[in-house]
Amino acid sequence: MKKYALVMLALGMINFSTAQEIIEVPHEKAEGVKWESDEKAYFSDIWQNDVVTNVSVPTMQVFRPENPNGTSVVVAPGGGLYALSITSEGTDVAKWLNEKGITAFVLKYRLVPTGEDGVKEISEEGAANPMRIMERVAPVMPYSIVDGLSAIDYVRTNADALNIDPNKIGFMGFSAGGAVTMGVAYNYSEKNRPDFLVPVYPWTTAMPVKEAPENAPPMLIVCSTDDPLGLATGSIELYSSWKKGGNNPALHMYAKGGHGYGMKKQNLPSDNWIQRFYDWSVAEGITVPN
Repeated sequence: MKKYALVMLALGMINFSTAQEIIEVPHEKAEGVKWESDEKAYFSDIWQNDVVTNVSVPTMQVFRPENPNGTSVVVAPGGGLYALSITSEGTDVAKWLNEKGITAFVLKYRLVPTGEDGVKEISEEGAANPMRIMERVAPVMPYSIVDGLSAIDYVRTNADALNIDPNKIGFMGFSAGGAVTMGVAYNYSEKNRPDFLVPVYPWTTAMPVKEAPENAPPMLIVCSTDDPLGLATGSIELYSSWKKGGNNPALHMYAKGGHGYGMKKQNLPSDNWIQRFYDWSVAEGITVPN
């Protein structure tokens, strides 16, 4: 009996340790957008990455560090708004941040309604009719941005329960998630203002660069000159807009890296972009040395 009890206790500890803490992000029904299929998670052979598609209900997965330092980051994976590169631009990022004492929230924001394979759809449309992608993204993007703002509001409102500092909440987004990041930057109010921004190879063709807002949050931009989507120019424009507004943004522009690498290793200097984020965050007083 004692042995049985120990086994059950061990199994219970495993289940507890692997349980996912999921928060549904407060949201209103999307008008003019209809999802026919359920949210789907699968491995994409095309992108060689775990992805999630057909998100119609925004959620956040919470990643809590063993020794939280109060800083937190909402992480928005990319994927052209057709999918989310949930591992390399989401959960792997969150786990790295946890090692530095930073609490992370991996955001599944609302996506373009797709069929069986959203990655295949955007790949085929990108080759045959790129304008079709923008047509499908346009009605959904405003809701994706609202999800980002709502995520910040939720985290700040529940700061005590989440064991984080309500004045050290950042927003980090990759590619399409970077477009969401900039949408957040251009549309925040006092209650959902991010305390810092980290757009990583942001999709500036979907979210064009505008003037920096008043009281603009500190920002670090990461991109690569050889980005095949031509996003290096937009990243430089974004940096310049923040600088013109009297701010002191940071920009890491790598010669090589391409697009969509996230936490993937390519044996290039761009592999260390997240360490550069941490160095910047310590220098800015956003977080403390671990």
